[in-house]
Amino acid sequence: MREILGRRLQRLRDRFPSLRPAPRAGRSPALLDAALTCAATWQWPVLPGVGRSGTDGARCACPDPDCVVPGAHPFDPGLLAATTDPRMVTWWWTNRPAAPVLMATGGAAPCAVSLPAAAAAQALVRLDAQDLRLGPIVATPTRWSLLVAPYSLERLGELLYAKDHVPSSLRFHGEGGYLLLPPSAASSGGQVRWEREPRPQPSRRPRHRLRSAGGADPSDAAGAPWLPDVEAVVDALVEASTGAAGGGSRLAY
Repeated sequence: MREILGRRLQRLRDRFPSLRPAPRAGRSPALLDAALTCAATWQWPVLPGVGRSGTDGARCACPDPDCVVPGAHPFDPGLLAATTDPRMVTWWWTNRPAAPVLMATGGAAPCAVSLPAAAAAQALVRLDAQDLRLGPIVATPTRWSLLVAPYSLERLGELLYAKDHVPSSLRFHGEGGYLLLPPSAASSGGQVRWEREPRPQPSRRPRHRLRSAGGADPSDAAGAPWLPDVEAVVDALVEASTGAAGGGSRLAY
């Protein structure tokens, strides 16, 4: 998968010479490459996060001294500036090579369902045992986010209203939201990584599948990773929470 994405990025840079960033001493192109993959290959709108400031890099660069997600949120540019334009993306990360990669969720872009890291690790064991096909999973030291196909706020509301119980630890990243993507620095320390890397839509469905998670139409964006339906993911997480030892509203596994 990485080799395929690498070749696509190189072809993109060969086609647009201006996309070749000028090298900077001591800087890794990993963040720029990740942002270009999201924007140009997957058509996921991205923008740079505000980043850190100070000699120790511990403080958020935004004006709020008590920022609860230091470095890992939009500021300048704002969330509405998120784009799939490779030229804009290249300009941003050439000038700010250490900026975190943020994806604007919703609309035509993926949405996500997140839960505490420890609970998520246990939930994945249960979901894999059910043969539920999941999409990409973004992991930070504190929370994991399961990417799902785009959904509207109205549909999410109807889905949650129909449930007798939804764990309070679940968070939903939909229209008007954003998600921190690898290999950015996490606001709580450490680095964001792929627990499950993005994989393309298969050419055909497997013959034997105990459960289906639905999925996004691969025609929406050629080469975009496959995404499950939010309803299937939420149903599975609620079921796993109910059946877990010590389960309940906190999704305690």
